[in-house]
Amino acid sequence: MRKVVRTFDAPKPKGVYSQAIVADGFVFVAGQACVNPRTNEFEYGDIQSETRQTLENIRAILEAAGSSLKEVVRVGVFLADLNDFAAMNEVYKQYFPEDQPARTTVGVQLPKIRIEIDCIARLKKRRKK
Repeated sequence: MRKVVRTFDAPKPKGVYSQAIVADGFVFVAGQACVNPRTNEFEYGDIQSETRQTLENIRAILEAAGSSLKEVVRVGVFLADLNDFAAMNEVYKQYFPEDQPARTTVGVQLPKIRIEIDCIARLKKRRKK
């Protein structure tokens, strides 16, 4: 089964992709950035504010899919400037305080934004009645 995830609580895709796809018990979240979901415009700032907005967008998508940040198993972080790593990591730790998911962080060329993040998460287990 493959299901497209759509929520108004996260930015509308600016290209030919879905916010996320649910398949085989996992949620595959497309790369997210510092876009305000109410205006669908980038909110540029320092690395910490951009990281916070990006992770809030991911949280909204995961919740719409039936998952959460606690269910994330893998994260990909793409930084425009690797010198931002420590400041990004301070915000990241607030969202993943313990039992952190596997993560890859790489330096890339990004268009004006400082960070993009994607992830894979498990769906929450449904309780039997």
